[in-house]
Amino acid sequence: MTSPGSVYVVVVGAGPVGLACAIECRRRDLSVRLFDKGAIVNSLLGYPTNMEFFSTPDLLEIGGYPFPTLGYKPVREEAIDYYRRVAFAENIEMFLFNAVTGIDGEEGSYEVRSEGEVTEAANVIVATGFFDYPRLLGVDGEDLPKVMHYYKEPYAYAGQEVAVIGAKNSAAKAALECFRHGAQVTMIVRGPEIGPSVKYWIRPDVENRIREGSIRAMFNTEVVQIEPKTIVVRNESGVTSLQNDWVLAMTGYRPDYGFLETAGIGIGDDPDRTPIHDPRTFETSRRGVFLAGTVCGGLNTSRWFIENGREHAAVIAETIAGRRIK
Repeated sequence: MTSPGSVYVVVVGAGPVGLACAIECRRRDLSVRLFDKGAIVNSLLGYPTNMEFFSTPDLLEIGGYPFPTLGYKPVREEAIDYYRRVAFAENIEMFLFNAVTGIDGEEGSYEVRSEGEVTEAANVIVATGFFDYPRLLGVDGEDLPKVMHYYKEPYAYAGQEVAVIGAKNSAAKAALECFRHGAQVTMIVRGPEIGPSVKYWIRPDVENRIREGSIRAMFNTEVVQIEPKTIVVRNESGVTSLQNDWVLAMTGYRPDYGFLETAGIGIGDDPDRTPIHDPRTFETSRRGVFLAGTVCGGLNTSRWFIENGREHAAVIAETIAGRRIK
């Protein structure tokens, strides 16, 4: 393996929070190298086309750079362009499409292993998010080509029987868009209603479409099996086989626990499987290794997001810089 040298901080993850961490470290004169297994803000590339953020642009800004938008709230494409421009403006040293596979050593002398390379670092910040790892249904047929765990746009589903699994924002939005572009949509929901956290302008829309019969909804229902032309579900009425062409499994996502464990980061035994860290400094039980952003919440993926996760960056950078000064 080759070595691209040594830095004071390695940041794993080039999402908005990872970029914020790199910026805050650089502003404290800490040398930084950033790695990501994909592109800049790779998770945002998987968001639906023209998806509108819930937050206003000022809450998504990093590094003090203004976030100009055409509307009151930014859309996916504007965010991707904004974070790219910030990364380039800061001249952050980035190793993209270069996955980190392990972290060896101890504070002050870590060896961060990536694809074919080893980088020496005094500290490591893990800001890997969760969007790349969907929560699986765990049923037969989930690996069929017709099953999608990510939703981009509705056009391919026109004239098709589409099952949308889930009842949160992504499921509600997918159901509405597919219906409005000519799909026959059935929502399959484990609970008794559309999720209460669904955005206030989306929830009444989808509820009204269900009420009028434009979208079929099966509540208190779970998927039993997925077959090439059908999907099998179960509820209090028994087991039913539905005609089906596509399955949009909007069941949420999870952190990459395999990587966290490989990196020596302990996982709590709580229901959310929260990675063990100090909530004040975001340092893990492995001194000199920090968590930032949504990964801090484990399976509770709604606890941290860009708006509050970006605030981790200054806390972590200040902690690391303070130790160097001493």
